[in-house]
Amino acid sequence: MPRLLTRMSARDTSEAHRSSSPLELLFDLVFVAAIAQVAAQLAHSIADGHALETLGPYLMVFFAIWWAWMNFTWFASAYDTDDVPYRVLVLVQMAGVLILAAGVPSAFSGADGGFTAVTVGYLVMRVGLVALWLRAGVQHPEGRATAFRYAAGITLVQILWVSRLALPDGGPWWIFLIIAAADLSVPLWAERTGHTAWHPHHIAERYGLFTIIVLGESVLAATVGVQDALEGGGLSVDLIVIALAGLTLLFVLWWLYFSEPAGDGLARRRDLSFVWGYGHYLIFASLAAVGAGLEVAVESAGHHTETPETVVALAVAVPTAVFLVMLWAVHAPIVDRVVIDPVAIGVSAVLVVASAFLAPAAGVAGALIAIVVVLVALLAVTLRSEAKREPQL
Repeated sequence: MPRLLTRMSARDTSEAHRSSSPLELLFDLVFVAAIAQVAAQLAHSIADGHALETLGPYLMVFFAIWWAWMNFTWFASAYDTDDVPYRVLVLVQMAGVLILAAGVPSAFSGADGGFTAVTVGYLVMRVGLVALWLRAGVQHPEGRATAFRYAAGITLVQILWVSRLALPDGGPWWIFLIIAAADLSVPLWAERTGHTAWHPHHIAERYGLFTIIVLGESVLAATVGVQDALEGGGLSVDLIVIALAGLTLLFVLWWLYFSEPAGDGLARRRDLSFVWGYGHYLIFASLAAVGAGLEVAVESAGHHTETPETVVALAVAVPTAVFLVMLWAVHAPIVDRVVIDPVAIGVSAVLVVASAFLAPAAGVAGALIAIVVVLVALLAVTLRSEAKREPQL
């Protein structure tokens, strides 16, 4: 049982075997609903031929999901007291996630209210986080200036998000970019008075767990597509091939992600943690988009979409290529040597996108097989390269 009340103080950054707490795991689980909603809406848009039109709402909503998760994750790495007030304020943030998830369809459809529910959910999450920062500022004198800066910065930016609702349709897209940039700037400004005591290996584990959650949503999205295809047209060779190719693709992406030693890199280059942490926005968003693309690919096997085959294949290939490039981009600054050769990543990213253009001749199934072959080749090259560097017995 947690203590009723514990004085909030900074965690030891060199603490051995620091791992995610059960509360953090539960917190992550709540985000499953939000990510599932975003991926489903993107899949429907691709199937209806409106992928480019909804790319903006997808990136906007995913920003709210990612940024709220990321802010709490880094706070918890530094100030996890796990007493009753702490748990209650985490519960508040979890409630905000569910409100945000409920508002995702309206944000995509442009219906009355638009981003209102998403903004309200985001507001609830931020209220819970601000309360935690205020508590840290009061109870941890050494980090008081930084904690109060976080609380003030988050509050001011949140006022801007809420004010955006007063504009017709939320205002032009550049308003969103300006406020998002302000939100991203809060940690950079707050940490100028002192760095929070986050634990590098704990942070690496937390990001790894969230990666698995996003990959899990991709599996769920593909499963929904298989279910719809079976109900509509029954089992087919294309359906089996696409399902197996999709599963293999996700497995290889998982393998590649966990090949890079992020924890050790963050421990050596704490000053570049922002590059690594912020870059994961595109990693997470691309993985969720891969799931949406796979759902549409499976539906195409049952002839439930009139979307051109090349577009369907590109819906899988483009986010896969983005993931590969970003996997290198976030790790290269913090490690002495990236495990996956950057040239191999660049060539693979190009070949993955090129594979999508095989769809008119080979079908969506053929294009996905080609994508998987490229990824498996990249993994094989990486494993062989690492085997050569290991000392021989």
